[in-house]
Amino acid sequence: MTTPRLFSALVLAVASVAFPTVSAAQASSGPAATLTVTSPTLTAGQPIPKQHTADGENTSPAFAWTGAPATTRSFALVCDDPDVLIPPTNPQPFVHWVIYNIPGAAKGLPANIPIDPAAAMPAEIAGATQGPSGFRRPIYRGPAPPPGKVHNYHFTVFALDVAELPAGLTKAQLVEAMAGHIVGQGELVATYERKPPTPPPGR
Repeated sequence: MTTPRLFSALVLAVASVAFPTVSAAQASSGPAATLTVTSPTLTAGQPIPKQHTADGENTSPAFAWTGAPATTRSFALVCDDPDVLIPPTNPQPFVHWVIYNIPGAAKGLPANIPIDPAAAMPAEIAGATQGPSGFRRPIYRGPAPPPGKVHNYHFTVFALDVAELPAGLTKAQLVEAMAGHIVGQGELVATYERKPPTPPPGR
């Protein structure tokens, strides 16, 4: 039988591997700054509009951020869903988006980032690259959870003191590459739920 204390320890262990804590992954120069992350179409704690989901156009949202320190040379953003943990043996939140090498001068991301890996990035984030998500493709793919439960989608932004990281990194590889280089971090958490289908009349 699992004791309450052991269960709490297991929960904390799962949470700690999703993303390194700021103190564990910060740059050696000092504590990481707190970034404020906003979006014109997403509101913290509120449902994600259908246009950004697999039930709609599946376009990536726009974001803005403030509070990055002067040592920032690039940004990274990861979207994942901790309400879906895979695989069972080493549970990790399911990843919907990985984008990094965003220029350090950028104040955010425009909406509708190209899904064609060969397409050029918008001018304001030229040089940015996308890594493989849980769908094994280097693109944004929005929420598509099983019906009947609210899922929480974490859009986490990292300010880094390095200008460029290797192309093709998964979230796990990106987290490893960012260790020791995070000078700022913030997130916006929004939700999405698919309702169970309505039974036909008379049943």
